[in-house]
Amino acid sequence: MRHEPGALTEEQAARMLAGMNEVIRAGEEMRRLRTEMIKLFAGFGWTQDKIARITEMSQPAVSKQMTRFAAGDPLPRLGLALEQHDAAWLEGRLWALAEEVAEALDAARCAGFVGALARGRKRFTPESTDELRRLLEADLRLGAAELPAAFRAAYDEISRGLDTGPRPAAAGPAPDSAPDSAPASVRRTVARQLQRDRLRGA
Repeated sequence: MRHEPGALTEEQAARMLAGMNEVIRAGEEMRRLRTEMIKLFAGFGWTQDKIARITEMSQPAVSKQMTRFAAGDPLPRLGLALEQHDAAWLEGRLWALAEEVAEALDAARCAGFVGALARGRKRFTPESTDELRRLLEADLRLGAAELPAAFRAAYDEISRGLDTGPRPAAAGPAPDSAPDSAPASVRRTVARQLQRDRLRGA
């Protein structure tokens, strides 16, 4: 293909659009996550007005979202105890800890990773989780004098959970209860907020 003088090459155009495509993908993922969160809030029994206020959406927009939920399809369930042991929940807690460390420690090694997660340039996989753990471990060791002891305690607990994997239920759920059914993205998001609140004493 012949290029006119001064024309962009295909490689230049691809590099230029790469960042835009990441933002678009992240936006689509966040819209899907918001829809799942609305389902979760509806499962808590919250009214459409309350959900609209929390999500900063209009009440008609929330109503439209909720009408899309399949009739008779059970709404997701989610326990709110911080000490849960599935991978998505532990990843959310790890993410929260990394955010707190990045804010508290100058030149934190995990800061770049945290920024990439926030922009949708990183996603949680077994490999990326291991990478974040290594960065956090270094930050907690080198910043031990500056960081609260609670940060190290939280890291140790999260790491044990990730190393041992999910714990089987000892005797199964109670007859009037059902297992958690919220998607991994929702579990990760809720765990992240609960862990940040715990670390901040909220």
